[in-house]
Amino acid sequence: GAYVLQVKATDADDPTYGNSARVVYSILQGQPYFSIDPKTGVIRTALPNMDREVKEQYQVLIQAKDMGGQLGGLAGTTTVNITLTDVNDNPPRFPKSIFHLKVPESSHVGSAIGRIRAVDPDFGKNAEIEYNIVPGDGGNLFDITTDENTQEGVIKLKKPLDFETKKAYTFKVEASNLHLDHRFHSVGPFKDTATVKINVLDMDEPPVFSKPMYTMEVYEDTPVGTIIGAVTAQDLDAGSSSVRYFIDWKNDVDSYFTIDATEGTIATNELLDRESTAQYNFSIIASKVSNPLLTSKVNVIINVLDVNEFPPEISVPYETSVCENAKPGQVIQTVTAADKDLSPAGQRFSFRLSAEASNKPNFTVHDYRNNTAGIETRRNGYSRRQQELYFLPVVIEDSSYPVQSSTNTMTIRVCRCDSDGTILSCNVEAIFLPVGLSTGALIAILLCIVILLVIVVLYVALRRQKKKDTLMTSKEDIRDNVIHYDDEGGGEEDTQAFDIGALRNPKVIEDNKIRRDIKPDTLRFPRQRPPVEDNTDIRDFINQRLQENDVDPTAPPYDSLATYAYEGNGSVAESLSSIDSLTTEADQDYDYLSDWGPRFKILADMFGEEESYNPDKVT
Repeated sequence: GAYVLQVKATDADDPTYGNSARVVYSILQGQPYFSIDPKTGVIRTALPNMDREVKEQYQVLIQAKDMGGQLGGLAGTTTVNITLTDVNDNPPRFPKSIFHLKVPESSHVGSAIGRIRAVDPDFGKNAEIEYNIVPGDGGNLFDITTDENTQEGVIKLKKPLDFETKKAYTFKVEASNLHLDHRFHSVGPFKDTATVKINVLDMDEPPVFSKPMYTMEVYEDTPVGTIIGAVTAQDLDAGSSSVRYFIDWKNDVDSYFTIDATEGTIATNELLDRESTAQYNFSIIASKVSNPLLTSKVNVIINVLDVNEFPPEISVPYETSVCENAKPGQVIQTVTAADKDLSPAGQRFSFRLSAEASNKPNFTVHDYRNNTAGIETRRNGYSRRQQELYFLPVVIEDSSYPVQSSTNTMTIRVCRCDSDGTILSCNVEAIFLPVGLSTGALIAILLCIVILLVIVVLYVALRRQKKKDTLMTSKEDIRDNVIHYDDEGGGEEDTQAFDIGALRNPKVIEDNKIRRDIKPDTLRFPRQRPPVEDNTDIRDFINQRLQENDVDPTAPPYDSLATYAYEGNGSVAESLSSIDSLTTEADQDYDYLSDWGPRFKILADMFGEEESYNPDKVT
């Protein structure tokens, strides 16, 4: 009696004329599934619970016929195709109540270990099924999901299986419709339940280590062969087999340790140095004796513990300087320490002066107790002339066990500073080193300076030689004949040894008006000398010239006597020749000898007026 649809036919006859336009409906094909109201044309279902799963489509032939007229009843027909729409009115059903599965214990976690299926006769989304494991025996080890294509329940492994621990598992699985139709709740529960039994198959498995990772500790410098720990692996299969151990060699670092193949004990194979390597990380492999191909691996970490074997030292070489005008208590350098050992947390360094330096009044060490110390002055002022360098022994001690200490000698240089404490100069090294020049650059600079000095010396020497040659070779200088005459003469009678005419030539003498060897103070006109007779004796001529030069203090001694008494340009005492001396010794003042320094002290004592010379006091 459920309404399906309504059909309607029209008649072109006059409805007011008899029954010619009155239509009656009937079903010619489609019974007993459907019925039609003869007056209204409404089609309804004729059978209850029509099942789409039995028949989905129906073809109904309907006739419309008028009630009469002169020609009798006339009829028309039409075909109606009716398709049943599916509803979720069928629950899923398992084809059997128990499913048996066999699963190897070596199955991986997350892998599918079996499938079960429930049947739902509905179509489309009404046939979608959801599977769930009923809480119980296998809820923690297994999981089930739905395959969207086949609507099967896929059982997966959540945890590894172990035949030696448990050989079988039993649990229940429930299948239910994912989309429910509330109109059919009264029909009954739309779900079904089945039992799943899983048998675990024993497999030949590799050994299993007792820990997922091993961590060990050993002190550095531990003797070779010392056992520092052990690893353990077992064969958990029913027929237990022995296990062998060996190190997974990958690099040379692994050679620092060895392992006993039977016991699994790890020992040192070389001396360990924490300052070189603080931690070792390698793998150990365990294999079954019955089947060496079955192996397992575990990671081993060995931490090397530090032994206090190195004393602390000054962290960097300091270039310490102190001003000559330094005051007592002035900090001239802050020092820090470093230890080659890997210092533990809270490591403390202490600073102090060595025993032999504690009594000296120059410098002291102030320990700030924060792993730093200050070098302080202990006196008022320092002198570079008295001592340019000071060597300060500083003792540094650590707080580890056993206690280690070292004595570090600091070099302190005395420098000249201004009133603000800014260093002005220390020495050549202090000037050049801060610039950052390398040793090669310093050598090159010094070499250039030496070359320049050599060039200057050569230039001065050449100029002096040239000047001397000019004076000595001049033909206008009468002295030339005497200086360059190297042969011994034959006396007064020898008139052939040299040309005496140059000495007697008045013109040559008159032309020599100005001195050429030194700059004259004033320009003097030449003195008029009487002409020389040709028969004048040479001795008289020389004596005459000598007397003229003796009474003239500004004239140079051009004769041979003046040349031999020449003292040179570099003498502080100037010329000591008696030619230029005064007539009497009493007129000379010798007090200036006291200003010439200690080298002329004896001469000052000999010629001084206040104290007479005493030869016994001369050392």
